[in-house]
This record gives sequence, structure tokens and C-alpha cells, in this order.
Amino acid sequence: MPSTTQTTSAPVVNTSAGRLQGSVEGALNVFKGIPYAAPPVGALRWKPPAPVQAWSGVRKSTEFGPACLQPKPKLSSIYEAKPVPMSEDCLTLNVWAPKNAHNAPVFFWIYGGALWGGASRDPLYDGKRLAERGIVVVSINYRLGPLGWLALPALSAESPLGISGNYGLMDQIAALRWVKTNINAFGGDPANVTIAGESAGGLSVMYLMASQEARGLFAKAIAESAYMISMPALKESVHGAPSAEQSGTQLAAALHAPNLAALRAMDAGELTRAASDAGFAPWITIDGHLLTKQLVDTFEKGEQAPVPLLAGSNSGEIRSLRVLAPQPPASAAIYESMIRERYGDLAHDFLHLYPSNHLEESIIATTRDALYSWTAQELIRKQTAIGQPAYLYFFDHGYPAADAAKLHGFHASELPFVFGTFDGTPPLWPKVPDTANERRLSDAMIGYWTSFARTGKPVAKGEPDWPVFGSNDAYMAFIHVPQPSQHLMPGMYKLVNEVVCRRRASGDQPWNWNVGIWAPKLPAATPECASH
Repeated sequence: MPSTTQTTSAPVVNTSAGRLQGSVEGALNVFKGIPYAAPPVGALRWKPPAPVQAWSGVRKSTEFGPACLQPKPKLSSIYEAKPVPMSEDCLTLNVWAPKNAHNAPVFFWIYGGALWGGASRDPLYDGKRLAERGIVVVSINYRLGPLGWLALPALSAESPLGISGNYGLMDQIAALRWVKTNINAFGGDPANVTIAGESAGGLSVMYLMASQEARGLFAKAIAESAYMISMPALKESVHGAPSAEQSGTQLAAALHAPNLAALRAMDAGELTRAASDAGFAPWITIDGHLLTKQLVDTFEKGEQAPVPLLAGSNSGEIRSLRVLAPQPPASAAIYESMIRERYGDLAHDFLHLYPSNHLEESIIATTRDALYSWTAQELIRKQTAIGQPAYLYFFDHGYPAADAAKLHGFHASELPFVFGTFDGTPPLWPKVPDTANERRLSDAMIGYWTSFARTGKPVAKGEPDWPVFGSNDAYMAFIHVPQPSQHLMPGMYKLVNEVVCRRRASGDQPWNWNVGIWAPKLPAATPECASH
């Protein structure tokens, strides 16, 4: 039975695979680099995560494990982190726990990075400030890029389930199962786990909510800047995208690998770099087992996990992801003409929300809303519809360095406030000033997030009550201080929802960042979509 003991120098925990020795950081016991699955290397590459082999004696858990393999970014950006150790042997997790924790809530963090990058060792995700509020924080690594998301006919053929891809999602589920078995030894309550993530981490949260394989492994969910876009199917082309197996076959050809054995013989780092250079896109796949349908269909049918949800997006998501939006056309007249050509009967509503007299702002708002704003409201509305408490937020906070760089409310800019890690941001990230006002906002967000993990209701001492979304379309705006409000972005949800519905009905168009002047001609209205 997993258990923990405290010595004068360091805590020792007895887990299902063996004993671990962590370290003391103030009032916390901290364990780093804990293996939750066997290393998927060599012949085990592109296999589901296997149980950890038990060890004898006491294993030190005082250093972070290496990050999962990922390519060096092609372009410098504010998200580029300092170099860290990387390995194919990367399936580890970290735990921050109050020394006196007993049945404490568990906050399970999944990093973002477009399924290409990220690491639980990132200083931005240090769990110290959250754990100091009386919760147990777990952060995990999961496989990335081609090592985490490659599908191939040969891989499907060797699987007892006839599937491939989604290895990174399998890793996340394996880590949740490890938590269910072992977290009580660290003082955590396995029946009170909140899954949480940002960007690709928020995407992962949605898929964990959709997957029956993850059902019962968590009790609440937090999705920050998630994006409910169309995803490929394993074996057939859907919504204008090739099958996952077809994309994998194209990658194997680009890598001059004649068979699966040749792919497994490749150096993992070189394979990752070459896949990036070849334009491989890692996606979560509809495989018929882990995931049976598009996310939007799962949530529309009310088949997602019936748990309390906190979700939201940022005002300036695309300011730091400019590659996801087109450049403005030469004139307002050209813009309006392009929108009318593409959006037909919805052009009037579109131009009302995204007018031609502010071209740059309208274009980045178009992509922001199609990816992030609509997703947050879709999640909240659908969770409300199945009778679960759901809390919407909108992060619209600016500070001097971000605003000077024209990055007000940029993608992921809420993270240093959620984790209280102003000093943990990457080198090119606009520096958050350590002032009383910024600390107050961070303290409020830490309070809301940790209380939600505790009870399913976000509360922060000395701050306004956060109302459930409910019938008043209530939400919390994080500007300079938390401000409850109602009816975020009137008309946005209805318009984007209609666009997504028509594309789903047509069956041959994806819904992602191909919006605005990048959009294909919108399919005609259908009675089904008009009733949404």
C-alpha cells in the first residue's frame, strides 16, 4: 500500500513500484522525475505506455526528468525556452505536496506547445505557489511530435485494437492512472483530481473529457485557451483532412524509411528533427477507441465527462501567434469584398463583428474567436447543458512590457499569474513586473484556481464572487482586478457556431484558422444549423 514517511532531511514515499526520496522546499514535500510508465524506446517506440518496472531500495526523486524529444523552434519567439535535457525516456511526473497533506485536492497539469513542444520542468509551471494553498500539484511529461502522435497502417496492424497514433494521449491517461494508484501516499485524494492545461494542454483536457478510457480518473477540469478544431480520422479522410495513417505514410516516405523497423531504428532525435523539417503535423486522432468522434459532436451529444468545468481565453491570443492569421489586404473595400464572397448570407453579421475600419484588429480577432473564444463558450455552454457548474473567464490584462510590445493579453500570458511564477517566464517573454497590483491579480487567480480544484467552485479571498455561466451568460474578466460581467462578445458565439455547423454538415471543410479572408466559400445554410 503506498505510504509516506517524513525524516528530518527528506520525505520518503512508498509507491506501487518502489520507494522514492524527495526533498523539502519550505512547507512542501517535492518529488521530481518520478517514472509513471516504462521508457518507450527502441522496439517499444510507438507502443502504449507500459507499467514501470519495480525497483529495490530507495530511488532519489530530486531532479526533473528530461523533456520529451522536440525540435528546436524554427523561429525565435517569446515562448522559446532555455535549452533543457531531452530524451526518448521521458515519461515522468513531478509532485508538490504540503507536508501535512491528507486527502488534499490534486491539480494535474498538462503543458501546451502544439503537441510539438513543452516540458513539465518549465519554471513557468513550478507548482510551489499552488501547493502552498493546500493542494497537491502534479505536472507530467507526455510524448510529442512524431514519437507521440504518428499513425501508420503497420502500427495499427500490430495493435490488438487495430489503432495507432494518440500515444501522447495514452501517456496522459497512464499518468492519471498512476495518480489514482499512488497520490494518496503524497497526501492527495485520488477521488478529487482536477485535470488542467493550456493551449495543447487545454486541447488534451477536452479529449480526456471525451475519452471513455479516462472516465473516472478525474473529478473536475480546467481548460485554458483550448481549441476545438476538426481533427483527422485514423483511416479515412474527413473534413478535408487526410487520414492520420495517410499522413504517417507520407512522413515515412519523406524520411526514406521503407518499413516500421527502419523507423524504429532511426535515432529518435534525428527522427523528430526530420519530421519537423518535412512538415509533419501532430494531431490527436479519431481512432474509434480512445476517441470515437469529433469533439464538437461529443459535447453536442452531452457524452463528455459530467464534471465541473472552468474554461476561458485571452483577449490577445493571436498577437503572439501572428502566423495563424493572414496579413490585412490593401484596402477596406478589398476586405469587405473578400468577406462577402466567402461568407455570403453571414457576411453582414461577420462585418458587424469584424469591421473594415480596423483591419489589423479585426483580422486577429477573427482567428482568436474561431480558435479560442468560441471553444471556451462551447465548452461552458455544453457543460451547463448537462447540469454541471461551469465558469467562464476572459483574460484581458496588460502590463507595461507586454503592451509596449503590442502583446496585450497574449496567448498564455495568464500562466505566470495562475502559477505565481513571474520569475519563471522564458527569456524573450515580456517581463511581468513584481508590483503590488500584479501580485494581487496573481493571488486572486491562484485563489480561484485552487478553490475550484478543492470544491468545484472558484473563490478568492477578498475578491468578487465568480458566478456560474448559467442563464445570464456570466463570466469573470481578469483586467487589472477580477471583474464579474455578463454576455461576453455578443454575437460572436452565434456566428462562429453557425460557421462550424455548416462546415461539419458539408463534410469537406475543416474548422480551424481558415477563417476571414483565408476562408473557403461557406456552405449554404441547412435546417439543422439554423436550429442551433
